Amino acid sequence: MIIAEPTLDQLRIFLAVAEEGSFGGAARRMGRAVSAISYGVAQMEAQLGVTLFAREGSRKPELTEAGRGLLPEARAIADRSDALLAKTRSLHAGLESDVSLVVDVMLPGQATALVLRDFRAMFPTVALELQAEGLGAVAACLLENEAELAIGGPVIGEHPLIERQAIGEVELVPVAAPDHPLARSGVKPGESREHLQLILTDRSSLTEGRDFSVLSPLRWKTGDIGAKHALLREGIGWGNMPRHMVRDDLASGALVELDLPEKPGAQYTLSAMWRRDARPGPATSWLIDAFRDRLATCPA
Repeated sequence: MIIAEPTLDQLRIFLAVAEEGSFGGAARRMGRAVSAISYGVAQMEAQLGVTLFAREGSRKPELTEAGRGLLPEARAIADRSDALLAKTRSLHAGLESDVSLVVDVMLPGQATALVLRDFRAMFPTVALELQAEGLGAVAACLLENEAELAIGGPVIGEHPLIERQAIGEVELVPVAAPDHPLARSGVKPGESREHLQLILTDRSSLTEGRDFSVLSPLRWKTGDIGAKHALLREGIGWGNMPRHMVRDDLASGALVELDLPEKPGAQYTLSAMWRRDARPGPATSWLIDAFRDRLATCPA
């Protein structure tokens, strides 16, 4: 049997179907018709002489044993191609003329300010666009090409189009006003569910319907962490906040750290993220290193 070499486009179609779980999902991701996706898979199967997906009796295409075996190799080839193209673009482009950056609202503002102060001195000719988002909206800015670099949290996990590099972490602590019922000692398990919890939400569909560190069915949602901070200080509910944002409140007694049996606080890992098909240029790479160094010295 003669085995023909599949094209890079066919490999990308194969990967898209496997990662999206459907021909329709792959079509949307690649901007193609479903028929083109189906044809690409069929051609690759014919050229290799194997069946990649079991389609009979199921709406969802399932990888066959052969498909599962070939998936890592296909991904490795696509990754090397992405790296080659990204490196070539970087060589052609040289220093970026501008950089678009999106940061997580959990990121310490002092760290951002100090990094960008040094960035201005290091790259005076590079224009910078800065925006702040919460939760999955940080990564959504990359996927929607609204930003080239993101400093964000772990809420969306791994994504096939995004590279991620951990650069630091922020401590989240449950807090409330000092006269809040949960502020006393000896809070019993489950008692937090009886009180209003303030939670952060975002505009992204990536985390739609998902809640993070939510214990109470009584909840108010806000996309503005500053507003959440103000509501907590006014005694309207309890909630998790980055320790660096409430450090002064804890010191003055305006807020108190709650000792809840469920321990809803957590270490919020921050990562530098960028699209796999657009490797960071010199100025963007400098930002990644600078944020890592700054987070290592700024209080979490």
